Amino acid sequence: MNTRKPADLAALLQPDHRLLGIDPGEKSLGLALSDGSRTIATPLRVLPRTTFAAVAAELAALARAENLGGIVVGLPLNMDGSAGPSAQSARALAANLERELGLPTLLWDERLSTAAVTRTLLDANASRKRRAGAVDKLAAAYILQGLLDRLRAEA
Repeated sequence: MNTRKPADLAALLQPDHRLLGIDPGEKSLGLALSDGSRTIATPLRVLPRTTFAAVAAELAALARAENLGGIVVGLPLNMDGSAGPSAQSARALAANLERELGLPTLLWDERLSTAAVTRTLLDANASRKRRAGAVDKLAAAYILQGLLDRLRAEA
């Protein structure tokens, strides 16, 4: 199990390293990137969840292209804090990505991230089709921004 804390991740990063946020779903992974100063999280795209080898290859190419220094994987805990099958899957994804890509990986509580993003899109009168295409990557940005805010508060 990944027990890395935000400060542990921050200590491993070079000044210009970016972070990748991942919102893990059953069928896809929402992706978001931080800027080089690790202040702002920006939604990137949705990556179909096919084989792990294909996902890892895609993320390795992204890591090289974007100067990634670490990964933040959303941990979908139940509202009472317990871990169900989705949380176990996220933990396995984080461990496998850390091993395969050689980047430090942190699990970040993502409770209510999808609900918050969906509510924001509804408030903006986004169509159902637009919401479906945007929720995963926006949830990834929401997760990543939570960590970035925490890192800034701890600095």
